[in-house]
Amino acid sequence: MAITIRDVAKRAGVGVGTVSRVLNGSPLVSQRTRAKVQTAIEELDYTPSSIARRLSLGRTMTIGVIAPFFIRPSYVERLRGVDTVLAESEYDFIIYNVETVARRDACFRDILRQERVDGLLIITLPPTDEEVDRLKQANIPTVLVDGAHPQISHVMIDDVAGGYQATRHLLDLGHRKIGYISDLLQESPFGFRPVADRYQGYRNALADAGIEFRPEYHRQGELSRREASRLAQELLTLPDPPTAIFAYSDTQAFGVLRAAQNLGLKVPEELSVIGYDDIEISEFLHLTTICQHLLESGQRGAELLLAEIADPGPPQEVILPTDLVLRSTTAPPDN
Repeated sequence: MAITIRDVAKRAGVGVGTVSRVLNGSPLVSQRTRAKVQTAIEELDYTPSSIARRLSLGRTMTIGVIAPFFIRPSYVERLRGVDTVLAESEYDFIIYNVETVARRDACFRDILRQERVDGLLIITLPPTDEEVDRLKQANIPTVLVDGAHPQISHVMIDDVAGGYQATRHLLDLGHRKIGYISDLLQESPFGFRPVADRYQGYRNALADAGIEFRPEYHRQGELSRREASRLAQELLTLPDPPTAIFAYSDTQAFGVLRAAQNLGLKVPEELSVIGYDDIEISEFLHLTTICQHLLESGQRGAELLLAEIADPGPPQEVILPTDLVLRSTTAPPDN
């Protein structure tokens, strides 16, 4: 027969309500009584029902995670970070995959209407001012990862610095003709902030080096290996092609490598390539890249959210740095 909370109360010589308060971490129980209850729990090997616990707390014990294109490697890595933190807590989480603006808007509406979550973690898709007001009215603790809003705690990557760092590395090697392949800037329905920030870092590094920006060296398109390969082929067949290409993501950098192979260009002897993300496969392909600490950003976001649920406070901002990871796809230009 399964052990119940009443069995624990009887063994400890206290009421069921006292056992419930101990399980819920209430400060209203004396240390002596708490110790008696804990001893009874251990002796009886009692495991509280998760359903009963949720009812007693008046919570769902569930975190909602809104993530766009969550099967992309960078989002998978962030979600792994979220999972490592929540696995050590009492919370489960639900992923809301968002691939269209309509789906994004529906997620916000449904979450607010259904009261299915105790907290919300939003990756890369910052809410509008109106949505923030509604989240606050609904008392749903919210944290942003890879996005920012002044009224909500958030974890950001310094993508301007990361874009600058990638371009500066190529400049330091002696490259002066540097192409950039990015995700969509203006045409993106979501308007991802990292897209604009990394592009700004690229432009800033060129300007600081006294190199004029060449519009024909910038190509943008859907974030995929195939599209990046097509864009790289356009760059590399220009009358005056770049000697190095900075790709917005590692996924796009792999497409650049494929284009170089198709054109018979040796990397890094005839073309330098640098990516951004440092996803796991990049190490095996020896890709020089910018590490943006994806796992840590997910972890920090989940930690901020759990703290916000336990003890709401003023918004906090966490900005994570980027690191240059040197491998074997960049070298001085072949003069």
